[in-house]
Amino acid sequence: MYKSFDNFDLAYIKSIIDNERVYEKGHISSDFSHDELATLVKYPDVLIKVKNAEEISAIMKYAYEKSIPVTVRGSGTGLVGGAVPVEGGIMINTSLMNQILELDDKNFTITVEPGVLLMDLAAYVEENDLFYPPDPGEKSATIGGNISTNAGGMRAVKYGVTRDYVRSLKVVMPNGDIETFGSNVVKNSSGYSLKDLIIGSEGTLAIIVEATLKLLPLPSESISLLVPFETMQQALDAIPEILRSKTNPTAIEYMSKETILNSEKFLGKKFPDSKHDAYLLLTFDGNDINIIENDYSKVANLCLAQGAIDAYFIDTDERKKSVWSARGAFLEAIKASTDKMDECDVVVPKDLIADYIKYTHKLSKQLGVRIPSFGHAGDGNLHIYVCKDGMPEEIWQQKLKTAFKKLYQKAQEMNGLVSGEHGIGYAKKQYLKESLGENQIKIMQQIKNVFDPKNILNPGKICQ
Repeated sequence: MYKSFDNFDLAYIKSIIDNERVYEKGHISSDFSHDELATLVKYPDVLIKVKNAEEISAIMKYAYEKSIPVTVRGSGTGLVGGAVPVEGGIMINTSLMNQILELDDKNFTITVEPGVLLMDLAAYVEENDLFYPPDPGEKSATIGGNISTNAGGMRAVKYGVTRDYVRSLKVVMPNGDIETFGSNVVKNSSGYSLKDLIIGSEGTLAIIVEATLKLLPLPSESISLLVPFETMQQALDAIPEILRSKTNPTAIEYMSKETILNSEKFLGKKFPDSKHDAYLLLTFDGNDINIIENDYSKVANLCLAQGAIDAYFIDTDERKKSVWSARGAFLEAIKASTDKMDECDVVVPKDLIADYIKYTHKLSKQLGVRIPSFGHAGDGNLHIYVCKDGMPEEIWQQKLKTAFKKLYQKAQEMNGLVSGEHGIGYAKKQYLKESLGENQIKIMQQIKNVFDPKNILNPGKICQ
């Protein structure tokens, strides 16, 4: 099906790309053979660090003609093998395409290359009194990667997800053609939204080379609220009441005592409170401090009425940074607490979060395996980790397979979905098929075939 990459192909690549940016097999860092979790490992035959769309176009024209598979990679912070070159071939790394091209403060947009890091984009726009709301936990991820997985993050409960902030995308098609989908306009009812097909497609339909993103005015005030509860049920029961209170919080995060203790150990810093079983961490932002104070006071009193132990106001920059940096370290902290783990990124209706987390606790006891979790309680997206904790590999694989099967089945029973924001990649394909059924998978395969009839772009992912 695919042509094996050989010395003639390498010679051609070196004739169009500066040789210091071309890495042959045997000289490729192991970092490029896996993503963040390293549960799937495969090296490309050649790694190319590209600098512009024209280079990508030239590479794709050659790869399309020769039927050589191509995988695109940004920072490699994914968790489902989406940027792992399972068929070998060419890997295109966009990390050098990291320029901010234009800030349009009249239309409240910014145009960037795909290799710009989320944390750099956020800092740049804030310096200009503007705001890019999507806030995934991994700040070193690239914008191209965020768009490719439709990343959400902690502020999704108020502001939405990445898709809501993409105005237009310039892409290189699998045959090397360069197209622009969407436009820098607020409304668009001009035919099928091809831009929205690219968002969340995990690099399987086209290669993002430029993105124009919507911005908002930077809120002048922000206050966080940390609320401890004696039980998980009390904490999660408070969430529907918060959402009905008309206070419009920016973020509502759920965390357990175990997860906080892992974070304290990992960072070497104490959390403001880690004595209780369950916590909600909320943020309120806006431009009127009186409205914000009224909102967080209302939520604090509501939580206390629901059985909260206390409500800690976090209103200084130093305290906010301390608390939210601990929250941002949860994934790395859990990873550091075990020798191996894998993740389940389900999303369920918000009113069923408590039932789902209870089920993970029950499953943990049944299987004799540790299953810590945390999540975006305000939008129903949970991050659940199955930890190896030194057990023999064969036993671990059996328990992992059983745990994932049951976790995804339970999400489906609750009318939930396989992934809220991390994508499907290679690792979750079977669970997607079981969740959506053959008809929807077939439609996805047909869309893939229209964009990429030779199936050379990130093959073996999502619906294949």
